[in-house]
Amino acid sequence: MAIEIEIQFASRRVKLSKVWIQQAVNLIASDYGWTEGEISIAIVDDPQIHQVNLQFLKHDYPTDVISFDTTESDHFLEGEIIASADTALRVASKNHWPASHELLLYIIHGMLHVIGLDDKSLAKSKQMRSEERHYIEAIVGASDVCSEAR
Repeated sequence: MAIEIEIQFASRRVKLSKVWIQQAVNLIASDYGWTEGEISIAIVDDPQIHQVNLQFLKHDYPTDVISFDTTESDHFLEGEIIASADTALRVASKNHWPASHELLLYIIHGMLHVIGLDDKSLAKSKQMRSEERHYIEAIVGASDVCSEAR
């Protein structure tokens, strides 16, 4: 079996290749030793991610990405990633890079959380940024998206 990936585009404001999303999920899962699992990804707008952020995290604002590690077994990875196309458009425009790369960065960031990385300390945040750069380069061949602190 492999990692099953369900992708739902509730917002189509940013065109992001399903192939890139699948590559990101599969590459990260494989690099961290996962061969079986189910990952659900939703690309949404700011009002939708705001609602999820409020309902599940008690944060009353939209954000770039929210992820949930729902893994219950050492052998089967499970998780959900919700990313905001609206936020990706704003950030990418401000920083002069493609919105599709910014949105893919959110998926990568969320997937890194699903497999267990966090960015709560300075050292862990540096590791997260390094991993983000590695995976964005592997998929799109550019790391300019990750050059600034998020």
